[in-house]
Amino acid sequence: MNAMNALLLFALFSLGIAQNFEEAYSDLESYNLRTIYITENGQKLSVVTDQAKVISRRGGNATLPCKFQRDPASAPNPKLRIKWTKLTADYLKEVDVFVAMGYHKRSYGQFHGRVHLQGDGNNDASLVINEITLEDYGRYKCEVIDGLEDATVVVSLDLQGVVFPYFPRLGRYNMNFHVAEKACQDQDAAVASFDQLYDAWRAGMDWCNAGWLSDGSVQYPITKPREPCGGRNTVPGVRNYGKRDKDKNRYDVFCFTSNFNGRFYYLIHPGKLTYDEAVQACQRDGAQIAKVGQMYAAWKLQGYDRCDAGWLADGSVRYPVSRPRRRCSPDEAAVRFSGFPDRKHKLYGVYCFKGQGHD
Repeated sequence: MNAMNALLLFALFSLGIAQNFEEAYSDLESYNLRTIYITENGQKLSVVTDQAKVISRRGGNATLPCKFQRDPASAPNPKLRIKWTKLTADYLKEVDVFVAMGYHKRSYGQFHGRVHLQGDGNNDASLVINEITLEDYGRYKCEVIDGLEDATVVVSLDLQGVVFPYFPRLGRYNMNFHVAEKACQDQDAAVASFDQLYDAWRAGMDWCNAGWLSDGSVQYPITKPREPCGGRNTVPGVRNYGKRDKDKNRYDVFCFTSNFNGRFYYLIHPGKLTYDEAVQACQRDGAQIAKVGQMYAAWKLQGYDRCDAGWLADGSVRYPVSRPRRRCSPDEAAVRFSGFPDRKHKLYGVYCFKGQGHD
């Protein structure tokens, strides 16, 4: 075999190894429950989790499990470091959550004062999150650094809740990503993730208008294919427009909300109200006019049912039906939308929200 043939054979062999490695790495990346080792002289540190996904709710607490094992022959390392970060929705960066090294501990940003290590034994790196917010939803990386050794594992925090489509008074397809993000926040919600929308689709959500998701993509869920929604002969699924320009492109948005601490209710009032009268009526009752996300949470998570159309904070009129019946959403349980009427119309009641501790 001449030198040229030998070189060609070596190149093909190396390419085969590289392709096999890429395939193996791709398979590894498909699992949340995984351990990654970076060592020079064999495995000396491992990090594992016994629960790849933890489910909680807004206002609740959660423990993200993470344990590590060191080489028993290794000397104690007082500088061993435990670091938790949160992966952004687009996976382009990590946000610092918590770092511990010996007696030195620090929490960061929105997690300040709400997170700590469980500390159930010397090898426990589990993170406890208190007073969970909508923004806490997502994937977290537990990283243990022991000298030159470094190992990580990823744990997902999921929330009980409900996804709902939203557009403002201006009408459909009027929001860039940043406006859409604020619109969800104003309605006591956050921009939904793809996983949250996918779960909602599996539960029967069907909506023909495309909306922003938290990763910057634009999608919509279809359970009953039809001509205006991708075609009658297409299969059910979540239609994907791909990533869009967050500043220039305009769509609706899918919001996500979870449990709340408080009371959502229809205010019993002797007459119908204009929007301004509705706001004042809730205030006189020691409450605030309710937001769209609060109505969806009460409907989905508490089974709230009321056939009376009422004002909400964004100037829309809606009513929640959990028990379908004649003249009141006869075909399905849903939050019914009556539009954005003239705020001076004296035709509707009002839904109020009273936060916990305001009774």
